[in-house]
Amino acid sequence: METYIAFLRGINVSGQKKIKMVELRGSLESTGLEKVQTYIQSGNLVFQSTEENTSALENKIREQIARDYGFDVPVMVMTADSIAQILEKDPFGDLEGSTGYKYYVLLKTKPDPDRVAEFEAMRFENEQFVVTDVCVYLYCAAGYGKAKLNNNFIERKLKVVATTRNLNTLTKMMALAD
Repeated sequence: METYIAFLRGINVSGQKKIKMVELRGSLESTGLEKVQTYIQSGNLVFQSTEENTSALENKIREQIARDYGFDVPVMVMTADSIAQILEKDPFGDLEGSTGYKYYVLLKTKPDPDRVAEFEAMRFENEQFVVTDVCVYLYCAAGYGKAKLNNNFIERKLKVVATTRNLNTLTKMMALAD
């Protein structure tokens, strides 16, 4: 049995795509996922499954949400180990006082190297970033709410599906996964 972490993108934002987490837990457990836990209302899940294919798990979750709620939600499923590796490789780990300003743009697929090169040539005031195959690490000195480097911008420039979470959320997800 493997422990997975799933991120739903764009739910419970500004009254759109409302999903109550207690209902979602029951719904997903009815599909065979086990020990489903949620964290806050923005679509962060931890669960266990014997299924080893993360794409199959993403489809299962997405299809169940479409059946139960009538809308499509992008879903990203990762192993707890892969999230642990992302956190361990954080290039901004040593920045003093950086905890509240660190964000992780989790990439569904590896970005094209040419697009990465173009992206890396950009500069933004009060923002630093490092692009890897699985994550764009962000340090936003003025906070994410004022950042030019938001999820939509990064998706557009790299042409990949992504979802962004802060350090506190990823740390909490890892604690739930244990």
